Amino acid sequence: MKDMSFVDCLFIGLAMASLAVATEVGPDCPKLCVCEIRPWFSPTSVYMEVQTVDCNDVGLFRLPERLPVGTQVLLLQTNNVAKIVKPLDYLANITEIDLSQNNLSSISDIHLGNLSQLASLHLEENWIEELPERCLSDLVNLQELYLNHNLISSISTMAFQGLSNLVRLHLNSNKLKVIKREWFEPMPNLEILMIGENPVLSIYDLNFKPLGNLRSLVLTRMNLSQLPDNALTGLDNLESISFYDNIFPEVPHSALPISRIQRGDFVDMLHLKELGINSMPELISIDSFALNNLPELTKIEATNNPKLSYIHPNAFYKLPRLETLMLNGNALSALHRITVESLPNLREVSMHSNPIRCDCVVRWMNMNKTNIRFMEPDSLYCVEPPEYEGQHVRQVHFREMMEICLPLISPESMPGHIKAGKGSSVSLHCRAFAEPEPDIYWITPSGTRILPNSMSNKFYMHPEGTFDIYDVSENEAGVYTCVAHNLVGADLKSVLVEVNGYFPQLASGSLNVVIKSVGTNFILVSWKGHPGSLAPSIKWYTLSDLNHPTTAFSTRVPSDIQLYNLSHLHPATQYKVCVDIRSIHYDHDTKCINVTTKGLELAAKDTAKWDAALITVFGVLLAVVSLACLFFYASLRNRYFYGNIRRYDSKALLTPVEATGLHSSFFTKLWDSGKGVPSGVEVKATVINVSDNAF
Repeated sequence: MKDMSFVDCLFIGLAMASLAVATEVGPDCPKLCVCEIRPWFSPTSVYMEVQTVDCNDVGLFRLPERLPVGTQVLLLQTNNVAKIVKPLDYLANITEIDLSQNNLSSISDIHLGNLSQLASLHLEENWIEELPERCLSDLVNLQELYLNHNLISSISTMAFQGLSNLVRLHLNSNKLKVIKREWFEPMPNLEILMIGENPVLSIYDLNFKPLGNLRSLVLTRMNLSQLPDNALTGLDNLESISFYDNIFPEVPHSALPISRIQRGDFVDMLHLKELGINSMPELISIDSFALNNLPELTKIEATNNPKLSYIHPNAFYKLPRLETLMLNGNALSALHRITVESLPNLREVSMHSNPIRCDCVVRWMNMNKTNIRFMEPDSLYCVEPPEYEGQHVRQVHFREMMEICLPLISPESMPGHIKAGKGSSVSLHCRAFAEPEPDIYWITPSGTRILPNSMSNKFYMHPEGTFDIYDVSENEAGVYTCVAHNLVGADLKSVLVEVNGYFPQLASGSLNVVIKSVGTNFILVSWKGHPGSLAPSIKWYTLSDLNHPTTAFSTRVPSDIQLYNLSHLHPATQYKVCVDIRSIHYDHDTKCINVTTKGLELAAKDTAKWDAALITVFGVLLAVVSLACLFFYASLRNRYFYGNIRRYDSKALLTPVEATGLHSSFFTKLWDSGKGVPSGVEVKATVINVSDNAF
C-alpha cells in the first residue's frame, strides 16, 4: 500500500464515500439506463466497486438532463450523441466517461466542464477531425485518453497541454500523415502510445524523445519502409515495440538496440509465465541475475539472435518452475553446466544451430548425469576444435574432453571496427567461455590496463566484460584490446574505435627486437612496437638441423606485454625468433633474430663456475660462523672458570690448611682434557666440614 499513488488512494476513498450516497442513485437514474454498483479497475489496475450509470446503446441523441450525483462511471457507448452542451461539473466523483461510437465530430462540441477526478475518457469511433490547442486542459488528472478510429488529420502543437498525468494515449487508426515531437512534450509520464494505422509518410529522428517513461510503442500498419537511426532516441524505458504489417526491407536495427540483458531487467515479475527474446540483431549477452525471482515462469525462448554469444552461468536465478529453455539459432559456443543446475525443474533444452565448441565447458552434456532432454540432437554439431568439427556434440565422449580449457572470446561479441561521434558514448562487449571461468580486462590505446569495476571520468568496465567509453573525443580514438585469461592460457581480441573519421597515426620508427637472455632451454625476447599497434604475434622455429627437425611454434600476447619467455627449447640449437605486429591498416611489421641456445658443456662450465663461487661463499660463511661459535664458547668457559675460582677462594678463607691441595686438585680436573676442549667438564666435589667454632 505504501507504493500506491495518490490518485489510487483517492479512487478508494471515493468508492467508500459512494456508499453514503448510494440511495441517491435509484431515484435519479435516467430512463432506459441502469444504475448500479459494479467492479472497476483504475488505470493503474487497482480494483474497486463503483457507482455506474450504464446508458449504452439506448438511442440517446443527447445526455440525460440529470445524472446521479454519486456517479463514478458513466457509460454512453453506441448512441447518437453529437454534442455535449451542459457541463458535468456537478459529478464531483466521476472517474470514467465512455462516449465511444457516437456522432461527435469536433472536440470543441464536448463541454465536460472541470472534472478534476476524471481518469479515463473514451472518444474512439467518432468523427473527430482535429485536436485544437489545450482542447482537454481542464481534465488535469486524466490518465487514459482514447481517440482511436476517428478522422483526425491535424493535431495542434499544444493540443495535449495540461495532460501531464496521462499514461495511455491511443491515436491509432486516424488520418495523421506526420508525427510531431512537440505533441508529446506536455506528457512526460506517458507509458503506452498507440499510433499505428495512420498514413504517416515518415518517422523522423528524435520523434519520441520527450517520452522517457514510455514502455510500449505501437507503430503497426503504417507502410513504413525505413526507420532513422535516432528515431527511438530517448526511449530509455521501452519494453515493447510493434512494427507488424509495415514494408521494411530488413529489420530496423535501431528499433532493437538492446545489446545486453542485465541484472534486474526481469526481476520480481511474480506472474510472468513465458518470456520471448527472439530475433534481436544487437543482443550479445544475458548477464548474471538478468532473470531473477520469476516464480511462475515455465518457458524461456531466446532464439535467432545472431550475436547472442554468452549466457552467464548465473543468468537464471530463482526460476523454480522453468521447464523449457530454447536457445537455438544463436551464436553460443557453449552453455555452462551451472546454468542448467540452477534450474531444478528444467526438462528440455534446445541448443541446435549454434557454433558449439566441444571442449571442457560442454563436457557435462555427455556425462549422463542429467535427465534433461535435448531437442533436435541431430542438429547439434561441433564447430570447434578442428578434430571434432562436424561431429554430433553428444557423440564426443566426455573422456576425450579436458576438464579445463582455454578461454575463447566469441567473434560475434565484438566488431573489428566502430565509428563513433564526438561526445557520444561507446560500449565494447567482450565475453568468453572457459573452465575455470576466465578473468577479463581491457587495454586502452595508451597501453593502460583497465580491470573490472575500474571507473574514471572516461571509462568504466563492467564485471561481465563490457567496457564503456564516455564523452568520446579524438583522444579516445585507437585500438582497444580485450584479454580473457585463466590458469590455462589467454585469448584476446582487438577493436578499432574511430571518432568522426579520426584515427591516430602510428608513430614513425621501426620495430625493435632484443634478446634479453639465453639459456640451454629458454630464450627471453623483448620488443618495442608502435603505440596503438595491434597485439603482437611471436613465432619461433629451429633452423635446418639433422638432430632436430624444423618445428614451428607461435603465440599471441596482449598489446601491453613486451617481454616473452620461449621455454622448453633444445640446447645448443639455432632458432629463428620473429615478432610480428599488425597495424590498423593490416600492414605487418616483422623482425626476426637468429639465436642459439647454450650447449650442455657451456652450461656445465657456467654451472661449475657458479658452484665454485657458491662453495667459496659458503666456506667463508662457515668459517665466520665457526669463529663466532668458538668465541662464544670461550666466553662461556671463562665465565664458568672464574666462577669456580671465586667459590674456591671464599672457602679458602675458612680452611687455609687445605687450600693448596684443593686448588691443585681443581685445576687438574678442569684442564685434564687430553686433547682439545672437552665436550663436558667433570667436577669432583670435596666435602669440607666446618665446625661451629672455626672462628
